Amino acid sequence: MGTELKLLLVDDEKDFRNLLRVILEKQGYVVDVAENGRKAINMIEKNDYDVVLTDMKMDEVDGIQLLEYIKAHDKKIECIIITGFGSVKNAVEAMKKGAFSYFIKSNNPQELLFDIEKICKIKSLSDQNNLLKDEIGRYDYILKSKNHDFQKVIKYATKVAKTDSNVLLLGESGVGKEVIARFIHRCSNRKNEIFMAVNCHSFSDSLLEAELYGHEKGAFTGSYHMRKGRFEASDKGTLFLDEIGDIPLSTQIKILRNIENKEIERIGNNKSIKIDFRLICATNKDLKNEIFSNRFRKDLYYRISTVILEIPPLRRRKEDLPILIDFFLKKAQKDLKKNIEGLDDNLMNVLLNYNYPGNVRELKNIIERLVVIAENKKLTLRDVSQYDVFSDSRFSNNKKSLKEVRRLAERNHIIRILESSDFNIDKAAEILQITSRQLYNKINEYDIKIRKKN
Repeated sequence: MGTELKLLLVDDEKDFRNLLRVILEKQGYVVDVAENGRKAINMIEKNDYDVVLTDMKMDEVDGIQLLEYIKAHDKKIECIIITGFGSVKNAVEAMKKGAFSYFIKSNNPQELLFDIEKICKIKSLSDQNNLLKDEIGRYDYILKSKNHDFQKVIKYATKVAKTDSNVLLLGESGVGKEVIARFIHRCSNRKNEIFMAVNCHSFSDSLLEAELYGHEKGAFTGSYHMRKGRFEASDKGTLFLDEIGDIPLSTQIKILRNIENKEIERIGNNKSIKIDFRLICATNKDLKNEIFSNRFRKDLYYRISTVILEIPPLRRRKEDLPILIDFFLKKAQKDLKKNIEGLDDNLMNVLLNYNYPGNVRELKNIIERLVVIAENKKLTLRDVSQYDVFSDSRFSNNKKSLKEVRRLAERNHIIRILESSDFNIDKAAEILQITSRQLYNKINEYDIKIRKKN
């Protein structure tokens, strides 16, 4: 629990302050200290704290005044009053003003630790509830799909959710792999437990292992506190490893062992920790090609791909564009606090015919940009022509070289021909008037994913 809260300890007695800090840090909490209420206020203004533990009696700004300041400025911070036995009555009054609890200095520190752990559990539940509300809103535009292929993905995901089978989600960047992963979690028996997402691409090799496995205090330079890793934190819930194709081979070996044995070891500790988690992985890479190139382990691939779900790109489900545009337009208006009446026909026509190389994520960003730059109640094509809204070269004002424009146009054209040919290489090559070998070379050069339609 300790790693989930940041504490501020406020007490003018140095010895007591240092002793309590040692006790709290041994539990894994991150603890800052202040010797008086005035300094505590300065620290609260500059830092984010979950809990403030404050002495009742202090010069200038006492514990009650500090509590009143906290409740007036940030109700998310919980406050525990520390007091002597003779001031219990005042501490009870402090609870009426919003203090979470009080702790008597002469009592067993375990009582204080119990209260902090309660706050940790309450915060965790609140965070999960807020996440669930956000997820439900995000699922609306996914579940309303009119596309046959996407409906099959949703139907299959619903069935898979009832099991604990490992799932591998395939699809281009931005198609909504994490949204599908969260949907599976939400439909599963683990829905009341944590959904732990890790973007493996966003960490360096060494940092990724620390993120996944956690570490003991002093395990390496800068590890001042014990920290649970994502594996351990996902116990009883779902672990989502996004961009798993970017994990280095050395880490792949460890992950394979973790999946097989359902146990991990923190960095700096040889003790095995048993964990119970459901694994969902995702990648926009062709893992079979990665295996062939010795960049991904075959045994790990078979372990994580008990069930494979392939999410179609947005250009293959254009019948969903009106639903998605409407959803993102309403969301952007709410987030940006701007009232937009709608889009004119010319702009809507452009949005419906654009290919969205960045998929759903790009559509969301385009709509948000349009709302940001909108000067009138109605969005028009004029807004697009004045600003760099699209990433595609046909609509972008970016200063690309002719070579870049040709490459982009060639890649998009090859993708369209492949899709129209049901990814039949010989047929596509014939249409493009090149040899199959030349087409294969182009596919590798432009990192085009080859997939058979169902």
